Amino acid sequence: MQITKPHAAMFSSPGMGHLIPVIELAKRLSANHGFRVTVFVLETDAASAQSKFLNSSGVDFVNLPSPDISQLVNPADHVVTKIGVIMRETVPALRSKIAEMNQKPTALIIDLFGTDALCLTSEFNMLTKPLEIPGCEPVRFEDTMDAYLVPDEPLYRDFVRHCLAYPKADGILVNTWDEMEPKSLRSLQDPKLLGRVARVPVYPVGPLCRPVETSETNHPVLDWLNEQPDESVLYISFGSGGSLTAKQLTELAWGLEQSQQRFVWVVRPPVDGSSCSDYFTANGGGAKDSTPEYLPEGFVTRTCDRGLVVPSWAPQTEVLAHRAVGGFLTHCGWNSTLEGVVSGVPMIAWPLFAEQNMNAALLSDELGIAVRADDSKEAITRSEIESVARKVMAEEEGEEMRRRVKTLRDKAEMSLSIDGGGSAHESLCKVTEECTRFLERDRDLARGA
Repeated sequence: MQITKPHAAMFSSPGMGHLIPVIELAKRLSANHGFRVTVFVLETDAASAQSKFLNSSGVDFVNLPSPDISQLVNPADHVVTKIGVIMRETVPALRSKIAEMNQKPTALIIDLFGTDALCLTSEFNMLTKPLEIPGCEPVRFEDTMDAYLVPDEPLYRDFVRHCLAYPKADGILVNTWDEMEPKSLRSLQDPKLLGRVARVPVYPVGPLCRPVETSETNHPVLDWLNEQPDESVLYISFGSGGSLTAKQLTELAWGLEQSQQRFVWVVRPPVDGSSCSDYFTANGGGAKDSTPEYLPEGFVTRTCDRGLVVPSWAPQTEVLAHRAVGGFLTHCGWNSTLEGVVSGVPMIAWPLFAEQNMNAALLSDELGIAVRADDSKEAITRSEIESVARKVMAEEEGEEMRRRVKTLRDKAEMSLSIDGGGSAHESLCKVTEECTRFLERDRDLARGA
């Protein structure tokens, strides 16, 4: 008897860094593994970067109404607290949408903030496959999740609650691959080590990141890059939700100018508060703003022969893949980290919040494909920025990092290989087999009833 294809429901928390790998995983499950996939997302304004991305993704998605959490959190609460509350308050809407489906999902795939939705798996008799970013190798205490560094007891409780829920799933999908985090993966899969905590199979399915789109080839940033020498341009971006203070912007501008290196800088107005202040408000669009007003006077004019300042947004995957780009100054969000690696570009790590310090430690200390610009407890100075920019772009240390990251890029391509039995493909095949067995068992039970 013909078996209906497995149906995966995917529940993404807000933020492009969370949404993009979920969408890419959905595409891969659909195209290569025979899944029907429905992605559930929080509704946003039609003009937002999320809406534009979803509408062009080709993936079946369902908008869930964004809950009003104004009475549940304080404006000053940490962004992680806000995300956790949003995801918890959205579960009833998710339950209603799933209940309305003719073909109920076989599997529920959540990200690390979606553990409150795990209760739906028993209600709808589903397998569960949460999507999680695994821990790094042991790192300095100050490089651990910033939630643990903030004396905010509710935030800590939220993390404990999520972590306790992960082993209740049937498996954990991680957006990485063997060569990216070999020790962490081995530990998570070893019942004598971190496997005692995970307690369920861990499937490395990465890298999941946005592919290079040929439709972006006419963007002015790419036109400018076309005129630059190979591997000569430093690309600077702090993601869709990161922000710098006015002082940090000023020091970064002077450091870039003093370094004499070519650059493309995606710049936003300063936010003199938390570095994650723009997480829920950044629209990622290309709207113009008064860039010269918050940079040093004359900066754009003085650097116009070797630099390009881009307000708000640039097509990052296309920029990083361009032959002229030879370095990436990044906040080390996991999405940007993977895009830098799969483009074979060495990095300058400038983490801002969440797990970004852990990612920076992985890139610099373990993989040796980045230098850090965040060791100072005070604001990073222009001289430090000048030094790391030259190190990556013009010195032997940068060349060695470039060789390492290109090797890692090649291993990432092998991981994704279907014909060559790459590790990501093999992991998804195992997930498919599990879901198919579950379908067959469910049908056998139904026939027996």
